[in-house]
Amino acid sequence: MQQFDFEDNALALALYGEHGGNLKLIEDALRVTIGARGNRLNISGDEDAVALAGMVCHQLYGLLEQGYPLHSTDVEQAISILSENESAQLSEIFLDRLSVKSGRKLITPKTLGQKLYVDAIRNNDIVFGIGPAGTGKTYLAMAMAVHAFIHDQVNRIVLVRPAVEAGERLGFLPGDLEQKVNPYLRPLYDALYDMLSFERVERLLERGVIEVAPLAFMRGRTLNEAFIILDEAQNTTSEQMKMFLTRLGYSSKAVITGDITQIDLPEKKQSGLVEAHNILQGIKGIAFVRFSKKDVVRHRLVKQIIHAYEELEANRGERG
Repeated sequence: MQQFDFEDNALALALYGEHGGNLKLIEDALRVTIGARGNRLNISGDEDAVALAGMVCHQLYGLLEQGYPLHSTDVEQAISILSENESAQLSEIFLDRLSVKSGRKLITPKTLGQKLYVDAIRNNDIVFGIGPAGTGKTYLAMAMAVHAFIHDQVNRIVLVRPAVEAGERLGFLPGDLEQKVNPYLRPLYDALYDMLSFERVERLLERGVIEVAPLAFMRGRTLNEAFIILDEAQNTTSEQMKMFLTRLGYSSKAVITGDITQIDLPEKKQSGLVEAHNILQGIKGIAFVRFSKKDVVRHRLVKQIIHAYEELEANRGERG
């Protein structure tokens, strides 16, 4: 058994969570028993698990001391991070604020993979974020774009998505062009409105400072002093990916996100994202960040769903 004492009773209670909910998460995940009395914790169980539980509590308390608003999801991520890498420092991850607070939420990385991704975007002009749904690929890229714009590092933000499902049938859909492509671009708008006020987004869209467009609209353009995000890039063809990457002008950044397990292209078409991953490795200024189910920050069941489908695909491969 190990004993831990915390100086501030109020912060200790914040660490414990409502009705001790945060401690219960740690107990269940690490199979330890935690007794709390005032600002003192007693942790018992397997020696290694007790040490890890103590590390989780100590580092989470440190976040609270620095003003971090701790939530149960943060506790779950802290357990996952420190279980994977005991030398990790939660403060370096959770306190990496992206300065896009709009009165709604403060955006920070939540996993080691997300921290690597954010750092890669800072240090490279082209970054590929590849991984399953729920890992924050698009959301963090959007946060970095807004951060760059707010800090006058770029003059505009361009958000792009392929409208694969529409294909050549786009002209047969009802409404004008904007109404036809809007369903495919909706997730990008949702992320924008989550970070900036509705009124500010609308003003920036009207002025063309923020542009949300289907990939086909990028042909023939050169984008200078811009932060460009290509979302759902697994659904680009080889030709489309080459076209997009060669739009990059001076003082610009591009982030390309996608999930290569969710390709909607016809079987004979190779994904431009897969091809780019194969041929652009090792070029200075281009970085690839691979996410896994450990980086999922949605509902806890999403990780289990991804794992179940991974097992299904593996079984199919063995039978094939």
